Amino acid sequence: MRVAALYDVHGNVRALEAVLREAVDVDAYVFGGDLVAGAWPRETLELARSLGGCAHFVRGNWERALVECDPAPEAVWLRAQLDGHDLDWPETLTLDGVLYCHATPRSDSEIVLPQWDRSDWSAFRGPLVVCGHTHVQFDVERNGTRIVNPGSVGNPTVRATAWWAVIDGGEAELRTTDYDTASAAAEMRTSGFPRSDFADELGEPYTVERILGLLADAA
Repeated sequence: MRVAALYDVHGNVRALEAVLREAVDVDAYVFGGDLVAGAWPRETLELARSLGGCAHFVRGNWERALVECDPAPEAVWLRAQLDGHDLDWPETLTLDGVLYCHATPRSDSEIVLPQWDRSDWSAFRGPLVVCGHTHVQFDVERNGTRIVNPGSVGNPTVRATAWWAVIDGGEAELRTTDYDTASAAAEMRTSGFPRSDFADELGEPYTVERILGLLADAA
């Protein structure tokens, strides 16, 4: 089974539209969490659900915050846009022998990066696990498990593009899809979404070095 692993779309329907135009050589789609948290939550969710039974959903930390009624202004705004839509998705999903989770199999907010020496990979078990959350694309092996992060479709790091992957059994193909990120960022600023950082980061994505610096500051 060929699966498009689409993670961290963050309500960027323009990025998702671009990726879906290229992801035509697959049998299924896994949306690996943090799908709706961004400028176009309803449009993004409706586009994902338009794929019908081919679409599968994993809960991210943002979906958990929305289900748990986080009082932050951005969460309140998102819930208003998504009124009537169910976001109570499973924490993990196994499809064709591959485990999909948002951050790690035990947590939707844990940080693991090959470049970060404090990463704890102990929760990863099995031949192949697909994770997200950090928005950094990678393909590594730890303790006999292949771990793939497709990167972020809608809130990129490193380069302003849509990052994703195709999973085919035990194989993974890392992909990117270019689209008009400047136009998308300008549209985001007029959407009403309370946070401007998503548009800022689409224009100037974080480098891995900057992410590592933020992790060091938070330690």
